[in-house]
Amino acid sequence: MEHWPYPRWIAHRGAGKLAPENTLAAFRLGAEHGYRMFECDAKLSADGVVFLMHDATLARTTNGQGIGGEQTWLALSQLDAGSWHSRTFAGESLPTLESLARFCLANGHLLNIEIKPTPGTAAATGEAVARLAAQLWPTDQVPPLLTSFQPDALDAAQAAAPDLPRGLLVDTLWEGWLDRALALECSAVVANYALWDAATVAQVHSAGLKCLSYTVNDDWVARHLITLGTDGIITDRVDLFSPN
Repeated sequence: MEHWPYPRWIAHRGAGKLAPENTLAAFRLGAEHGYRMFECDAKLSADGVVFLMHDATLARTTNGQGIGGEQTWLALSQLDAGSWHSRTFAGESLPTLESLARFCLANGHLLNIEIKPTPGTAAATGEAVARLAAQLWPTDQVPPLLTSFQPDALDAAQAAAPDLPRGLLVDTLWEGWLDRALALECSAVVANYALWDAATVAQVHSAGLKCLSYTVNDDWVARHLITLGTDGIITDRVDLFSPN
């Protein structure tokens, strides 16, 4: 991207741990803390609806059981995705990506969509997320940043919506990681914060890409990353870090 339009601070899954992750309540709470960019996880239902959830299985963040991507959206939409967190959020539902997009667009918020496929569906999920995002975001608005740990998902996203920016997520610096990011025409590398040092930041910047970090919850880590010259920080601690 010729111009990087995204802020430094990004709220992880909406509002970190202050609200049930990947629910509209979480994104509203993150916005109340001043955040204007959010990270979310997107996957496909059995009938092709893009919805928000991190885990492959339902048990941790809903009252359901089994693999989320193997259920229809009708079944998923009836789950309670808030009671596991606290009584305050009891009855909160799983949102679709479309509902989050409309919330963000109506309020001027930006989005990092992590493509989080159910195992075995990387290409299908990457394509579906990218096509939907391209349909939902007007061309005169800042587009969502599509990221994934799975190059196959980003490859499919690139084919489906080449104009949407992409970022390769890495939890280790595996052999050929930067070459793969460049081949995918990524705009950023989103790495475990512990992977960044001066040399790696310089390497990525020299290649014309931005350096983003997950998941940063300590002040000393944030200060270190800012000193290194990284470009984005994904955090759970929307109550600790001021994004302004």
